Amino acid sequence: MIDAIMNGLGSETPFVVGLCGSQGSGKSTLAASLKRALQSLHGLSVAVLSIDDLYLTRAERLRLASHVHPLLQTRGVPGTHDVDMGLSVIRTLKAATPDSLTPLPRFDKSVDDRFHHDAWETFKGKPDVIILEGWCVGAKPQDAAALLQPINDLERENDAAGRWRHYVNESLANKYQALFATLNYLVLLRAPDFDVVFAWRKEQEEGLYRAGDHSPTRVPMTDAALTRFIAHYERLTRHILTEMPQRADLVVRLDRGREVLRLAHKKKEGKHV
Repeated sequence: MIDAIMNGLGSETPFVVGLCGSQGSGKSTLAASLKRALQSLHGLSVAVLSIDDLYLTRAERLRLASHVHPLLQTRGVPGTHDVDMGLSVIRTLKAATPDSLTPLPRFDKSVDDRFHHDAWETFKGKPDVIILEGWCVGAKPQDAAALLQPINDLERENDAAGRWRHYVNESLANKYQALFATLNYLVLLRAPDFDVVFAWRKEQEEGLYRAGDHSPTRVPMTDAALTRFIAHYERLTRHILTEMPQRADLVVRLDRGREVLRLAHKKKEGKHV
């Protein structure tokens, strides 16, 4: 991966790397490790942005839930991000001068809302590399026929008519593709199956609790609540695991313990999306 980035820097700077993987697959850890390696070994400047930091505010999602579909109150799926903000950040970083200061948005999952602007990280200058990580980074929309039948209890009980999943798919087909078109290199951390996501996300939830507010009103999700939360992600996660390996520049195949089983590189001309 680092070789691909170094080779790509000759043709385009900043070089934009997308890291995709299901919840708990290690995207944030990989992004941080990659940033450290590029900085320490190659002296490069690296900006990291998570698609999770582009979530709409809680108030904005409540309005969506009221006017479009109640399931849109839950963060995560396409349609619950401020994609324009993400595109603006990447454009600003690409056009930056050495003295430019670019605010990088940050989202606080412990309170399910965006941090105040004062708490955002500020990136100085023009990065050599931008890393965009997230569970649906680089994803393609499903065919219309795939949306006809619900795939889990959440969809059967709360989206029988398919209005939510069509909205999510249409959102992914539009502005998200413009965001993903900025990527020069796409990495997929491929989980062995969707079933492992519950265990991985439960570890993540417990970590969020330990790092956050321990007041009586802030407790980890119950297994039932976590199962429902993950169900929002199931359709697109399964689609990504099936569709993306054929076109990602690098597929990192993981076992259930998140150990790397295999790396599959794909040589391509131009962008992958």
